[in-house]
Amino acid sequence: MWRIESVKPLPGYRLEVRFVDGVHGVVDLSGELSGPVFEPLKDPAKFAEVGLDEDGAICWPNGADLAPDAIYEDFTTGSSAAR
Repeated sequence: MWRIESVKPLPGYRLEVRFVDGVHGVVDLSGELSGPVFEPLKDPAKFAEVGLDEDGAICWPNGADLAPDAIYEDFTTGSSAAR
C-alpha cells in the first residue's frame, strides 16, 4: 500500500508529495487540469486547498482526487521529478 504522509501545493500547479517510506517528489499537474472535476482547480486558491482523505489519496473539497499508487510508481521509476 502506498501511504502518503504529506502533500503541499507549489506554484505552477505542482504538488510536493511525501510517502511514509521516505519516497518523495513533485507532481506537475499543469497539463492535467481539464474536465469537469479538475477544471476548477485552475484557480490557484482552489488548487491550494489540496489535502489527504481518510484513505491517503490526494483530494480537494470539490471531489477531485489522485490515487497514490500511480504517483508512487512515477517517483520510483523516474517518470516524475522525484527527489
